[in-house]
Amino acid sequence: MAVPRGLRRLLEVRELEEELKKAALEEALSDLRLLRAALEEARERERSGRRRVTASAASRDVADRIAGLEETRAAGRYAAALAPRIAGKEREVASWRQEYLAKRMERRQVETLIRKAEAAAGVIAGRRGQRQLDDWFLDRAGQGNGARERK
Repeated sequence: MAVPRGLRRLLEVRELEEELKKAALEEALSDLRLLRAALEEARERERSGRRRVTASAASRDVADRIAGLEETRAAGRYAAALAPRIAGKEREVASWRQEYLAKRMERRQVETLIRKAEAAAGVIAGRRGQRQLDDWFLDRAGQGNGARERK
């Protein structure tokens, strides 16, 4: 008994679905990395603005102080705007990860069914082969007994 064609086709479908989920997960992770990098840049800009304010305090340069304060505020606003987007993207990544893992589990279940069907087919083929050997041996043994009786 061979593995049913339907199971093989189901495995192909599960593999394709898993690949699609994995690609979506990887894309979402890439987006999340970009957002986190942008947040880190905003934090660095904020620190740079604070350093500029500190440096302007020593030099008493009002224009540098104002520029530093404005850079700090702008970077803070940008970071604040990124925070909800990052949180949303993290939820999206978690969702894609769950879907990917579910599809992977479904694929593995089908692979297990196929392995079991192949094993069952192997057992049946082994039994059939043994039965044929037994029949052949019995036939030969039967022919030998008949030949002895005829002599």
